[in-house]
Amino acid sequence: MDNAKNFYIDGKWVAPAAPRDFDVIDPSTEEVGAVISLGDQADTDAAVAAAKRAFGTWGWSDPAERVALAEKLLAIYKARSEEMAQAISLEMGAPLDLARAQQVGAGSWHLEGFINAAKDFVWDHPLGDWAPTERTVYEPIGVCALITPWNWPMNQIVLKVVPALLAGCTMVLKPSEIAPLSGILFSEFMDEAGVPAGVYNMVNGDGAGVGSQLSAHQDVDMVSFTGSTRAGRLISKAGADTIKRVSLELGGKGANIIFADAHEKAVKSGVIRCFRNTGQSCNAPTRMLVERSRYDQAVEEATAAAQSVTVGPASEEGRHIGPAVSELQFNKIQDLIQVGIDEGAKLLAGGVGRPENLNRGYYIRPTVFADVTPEMTIYREEIFGPVLSIMPFDDEDHAVAIANDTDYGLTNYVQTGDQEKLRRVARRLRSGMVEGNSQGFAMGSPFGGYKQSGNGREGGRFGLHEFLETKAVSGWG
Repeated sequence: MDNAKNFYIDGKWVAPAAPRDFDVIDPSTEEVGAVISLGDQADTDAAVAAAKRAFGTWGWSDPAERVALAEKLLAIYKARSEEMAQAISLEMGAPLDLARAQQVGAGSWHLEGFINAAKDFVWDHPLGDWAPTERTVYEPIGVCALITPWNWPMNQIVLKVVPALLAGCTMVLKPSEIAPLSGILFSEFMDEAGVPAGVYNMVNGDGAGVGSQLSAHQDVDMVSFTGSTRAGRLISKAGADTIKRVSLELGGKGANIIFADAHEKAVKSGVIRCFRNTGQSCNAPTRMLVERSRYDQAVEEATAAAQSVTVGPASEEGRHIGPAVSELQFNKIQDLIQVGIDEGAKLLAGGVGRPENLNRGYYIRPTVFADVTPEMTIYREEIFGPVLSIMPFDDEDHAVAIANDTDYGLTNYVQTGDQEKLRRVARRLRSGMVEGNSQGFAMGSPFGGYKQSGNGREGGRFGLHEFLETKAVSGWG
């Protein structure tokens, strides 16, 4: 990758002000897969300054021009999708089939959704019949800092860059330093699409460096961050001094409520969904709640499902799961599995250590615990690995109480053959999303959470609104 050590600032690939090499580790092999540079204050300042200059023009550009640019970006993205899949597979350990279909596919899917939303978006409208000379106008918020994670890199980069672009904002992207190759490649796509100089900028760096600098920068009007709740708190505090808008998509501890009348494959599909992307998804259904009359059967089904999941290198094709992203994550997951055992949860499958056929790489054994109770650490903490906790419930009230008994509120799941029951339970769950009977969400659906899962919404017209200010104008005539 020619630009691995460069940043994209003001329409050009530039070297960092002071080189700081950083190894990108291939989690399948624990070997160095690439070397990037980490930026510092001078790089951050240069990128923000370029975005601030560009906003004077781009902020008032024709929305149709912005849509045309996004359409050109989409064509380039699709044409170079295999490059992107290879980059994601290397940097964060997604097996190739998953990288191609879901990791890369999420980016193009959201891009299409934003283009559709922008074409239909009403940028100004009358307040109402009672105020014929007053207009409500939507305008770009300004310079945006976009800080994205390693677990679904294209999903999150597209969910931030594209709505900011279509809204008329200018921006600085800081991809995760753990998985930066996809962000560098995406910057090549933006350059090839012809984004005007300064509208889009990219600086690699870590959270303590570039991330903190962007969050506190006086010329940044908004920070959009996806990552851990701990980091979200720090970013909120850093942005408070300048009262900048802070949009956060943080952790989760999703409950999958399986009623006795759920479809026969509900348990198996719940296990597979939990383990997708090696469990490294904030919206993973990591707590399986099963109605007591079906609980013993569910325990057997979940055990069999977990034992059928294979683990292997990301470079191989197939339906296996890959490694955890890093040694730090590997150790955290291993520690939490051990804590689950020590605190008395019933281990059904998996456990500590690597799978038997793998002695190198950050591989985790697909793990299932039963009889998990509220005082246990694995009930409370987001593990971010292929670890499922199962517990019984007695009735609707009990299920809802367990599901809501968490600091998080991103995605919950309900499985039942009773449509009225699904609606009742969905309304009572304190989460930004409720997936019913394994039916996925549509293009343009709002993605985001309650409580310590963050604020704001991403996707479609909801994502556009995140990057807009609302202005009232009287005397419009």
